[in-house]
Amino acid sequence: MAPISRGFHGRRREADPDRVPPGQYVVDDFPVLSAGPTQRTPTDSWTFAIGGAAESGAAWSWEELNALPQETFTTDIHCVTKWSKLGTTWTGVSVDTLLEDVVTEAEFVTAWSDGDYTTNLTLEDVTDGKAWVVHTFEGEPLEPEHGGPARLLVPHLYFWKSAKWVRGLTLTLDDEPGFWEAAGYHNHGDPFKEQRYWSD
Repeated sequence: MAPISRGFHGRRREADPDRVPPGQYVVDDFPVLSAGPTQRTPTDSWTFAIGGAAESGAAWSWEELNALPQETFTTDIHCVTKWSKLGTTWTGVSVDTLLEDVVTEAEFVTAWSDGDYTTNLTLEDVTDGKAWVVHTFEGEPLEPEHGGPARLLVPHLYFWKSAKWVRGLTLTLDDEPGFWEAAGYHNHGDPFKEQRYWSD
């Protein structure tokens, strides 16, 4: 298994139990954890695709993605390694927008990324305003170390579900565990239920 790079400089402080899941502590910085090297894809060769179990797929270039309706929103994020960062602001495209013209009977999706990373989610977990493909963090282009040029953001689940360097969603009829799920991490990953590992 590839090494995990770490960049912890946060300090522990009192956590709001309504916003911070059990077992988490709040950080002021933005730790960097990656399974493998940081991917650096130029935006002029970046594309995003939706395929799999659908009547027809869809794909966008970087310019086309940025021409879609954009949303700026503020949310909390929670890493399975027990840090939480509150009040983070992002800009990107809702997965609802990307799926608008996609006809499918699938109930699951696999997000896939540069670096051969995958993570699985239910379609319910990425629709109805729950997930975005984001390219801007705190008003600045998302840095490669944090998943830029674009990452999936699914803030109600542990952060490994918010795949860095995301390049597409594959719709599936059956649930197919991704990189960390196949290694023993929980299939769903709800931080407020402390769903860290398969046994949780």
